[in-house]
Amino acid sequence: MTRAAALLLLAALGGCALQPVYQGGVRGTAATTLSRISVAPIPDRAGFLLRNALQDRLGNPGGSAPFRLEVELDDEIEGFGIRGDDSITRERRTLRARYRLVAADGSRTYLDATARSDAGIDVVRSSDLAVVAAENTALERLATELAAQIVAKVALVARDAPELAAP
Repeated sequence: MTRAAALLLLAALGGCALQPVYQGGVRGTAATTLSRISVAPIPDRAGFLLRNALQDRLGNPGGSAPFRLEVELDDEIEGFGIRGDDSITRERRTLRARYRLVAADGSRTYLDATARSDAGIDVVRSSDLAVVAAENTALERLATELAAQIVAKVALVARDAPELAAP
């Protein structure tokens, strides 16, 4: 890219309405609001993994907070590669979350959305242990991906909703 083209691009971007979500760093609106959100318990192993990932990203270890994130998970594994002997060669693990950002007292819902991620798993005929390990690894990765999606969406809402900002 030539210098003139780069300057033209910067001038064009200067007038757009884009602004960083985490503007202001740890003292910005999004970051301070995220730290004021607790995560409600989520059942099962997938819920445990997702809740820990969310707490790590939000910066709230789970104490009292004015806002609560409630999550319902659907964890599904389906086989889709079939050998001639009708055994499965591939699986797809899908983790779906419906999540709500609510006031801690339940009086108001600020966000109601869904997130989804999936992973392919090779099914090894000779080792059930390898398949179980691959399924568990996929679940850990999916929980991390869902946490990233959820926190990104919550951060956008936090940035644009002045009623969520710290007093």
